[in-house]
Amino acid sequence: MTMQLSAMLSSWVLKRDNEDWVLGTVFKTEGSSYRKPGAMSLISSGGEQLGLLSGGCLEADIRLNARKVMASGIPVCIRYDGDDEDDLSYRLGIGCGGVVYVLLELVNAENNYQGLLEIQANLTQRQSGRLRQHIPHPGMKSLPSEFAADAVLTRKRAKSVLQETQGETWLSSHITPAPHLLVAGGGIDAQPVVMLAKQLGWETTVWDPRPANARDEFFYMADYRLRCAVEELSGWTTDNAINAAMVMTHSVPMDAEALRALQGLNLDYVGLLGPQHRRQEVFEEAGIDDADFTPSVDGPAGFDIGGELPESIALSVLAKCHAAIFGPASVTDLPLNEPSSRNV
Repeated sequence: MTMQLSAMLSSWVLKRDNEDWVLGTVFKTEGSSYRKPGAMSLISSGGEQLGLLSGGCLEADIRLNARKVMASGIPVCIRYDGDDEDDLSYRLGIGCGGVVYVLLELVNAENNYQGLLEIQANLTQRQSGRLRQHIPHPGMKSLPSEFAADAVLTRKRAKSVLQETQGETWLSSHITPAPHLLVAGGGIDAQPVVMLAKQLGWETTVWDPRPANARDEFFYMADYRLRCAVEELSGWTTDNAINAAMVMTHSVPMDAEALRALQGLNLDYVGLLGPQHRRQEVFEEAGIDDADFTPSVDGPAGFDIGGELPESIALSVLAKCHAAIFGPASVTDLPLNEPSSRNV
């Protein structure tokens, strides 16, 4: 299981009533911290933990305090100061040196599972939304969390913020589904792209109508394997809220068809494998003006890390894709590759 919230909730929802559960949430940080406000973890009375609230250094103490919350029913807010020699987190060796504030609260039917069931259902439908969590005063019970789905899917996750309302403090967090990556092309070099994307917790679709490609035994890790005609690709991409695509069929006509299918869908990232001169051939074959494609196609795809093997190419491509989806800059603001040996 990955640390993606959707994966955590999918695991938790099946056993939510079998044990006691505590939800841990980072609600405030000062200085450097491994996890940021809005990060969540679920801890069971049986000792299972889904997700992390630190790099691992604070988890044992967090689990200990979670057991206290289970026993008392009263939420607690804990402050970990990595710069204070007298603070527990300093003695535990927290590496970031910042201050981290963590809320621990019960999750059960009585408090509507703190809205987690609604979040899980919306993430399954690839829908974003806004979660408001009450930060209680010391010794007081927390008010139930509130979740509201967005009218339109918003992919860019806004930072979590603390808000004051009528003397009460609330953490407002933007919840977004994990990225869904479309890989057009089911050759050998596409396997590590799909595998690494799955390790990141992303959803994946592989499209390749050729019988010898995208075989089930080689792409068992993919969520979906498509052999449909290219005319159906646009509808699938829209219906499944795909937000990134990597075009790597090793066929100029097929790459061109894939780009035509993706044009106008406003994806966060579109990568095209191959050197610059091949990129021009693909656009000419597609009959598309390169400057009119939105977003700008990243090709040669990925960061130039000097990789030649499929695994290195997958790393460079997904790093660029990740930056385009989650980073502050758009992919067009990031440095483009110069043609290298892996692009030839």
